[in-house]
Amino acid sequence: MIDWNRIKTLRDEIGEEDFPDVVELFIEEVSEMIETLRTTPKVETLGADLHALKGSALNLGFKEFAQMCQLGETAAANGAADTVDLPPILACYDASKTTFLNGLENGKAA
Repeated sequence: MIDWNRIKTLRDEIGEEDFPDVVELFIEEVSEMIETLRTTPKVETLGADLHALKGSALNLGFKEFAQMCQLGETAAANGAADTVDLPPILACYDASKTTFLNGLENGKAA
């Protein structure tokens, strides 16, 4: 679900001191996008929304969530945005976020 090697690499790239700020910014930005998809998803922007989420997810090691976003993005790009099943994607984000935050607390990304 989480690519801990990616997170370790990111932490090394940006530094231990700045890493918590990057995590906080990621969670804030992605949570806003997720909330929009939960409450007022727009078929016409779904592909772009999922593309943005995928990019953020890959940067912070949310591997499974990124894969699900890619599938939805591809469907939208092929004119089938109305067939994208958002609840499993949103559930995957919630599970990934929980796993990620718990892993950080338990030193998995150290």
